[in-house]
Amino acid sequence: QVQLVESGGGLVQPGGSLRLSCAASGRIFSIGDMGWYRQAPENERELVATITNGGGTNYEGSVKGRFTISRDNTKNTVFLQMDSLKPEDTAVYYCNARIWRFYLSAGDDYWGQGTQVTVSS
Repeated sequence: QVQLVESGGGLVQPGGSLRLSCAASGRIFSIGDMGWYRQAPENERELVATITNGGGTNYEGSVKGRFTISRDNTKNTVFLQMDSLKPEDTAVYYCNARIWRFYLSAGDDYWGQGTQVTVSS
């Protein structure tokens, strides 16, 4: 069994900052790409940022320069530092990871339960 547990969401004023964390636990052999996605009401889930296990990053255009994704491979954890937050960043944020549970097994995508981020004055 593998779990991704997110933390760090909340209410923040425009221009403020939040730091999301997501820790993977359970039977894990290795972790590939990790990422953050978000879903606002009545919208589809969209990519926010991804990071490879070597540290290569990719960002959705509207968050470039404001959000920073990072990971700690020793703790199976991915972070999302969100600065200069805007009301349009309001959404439920989900972490995602490609995880191999055993040597030579097929990798599977796992998702966290989601954490609410609300940007409002």
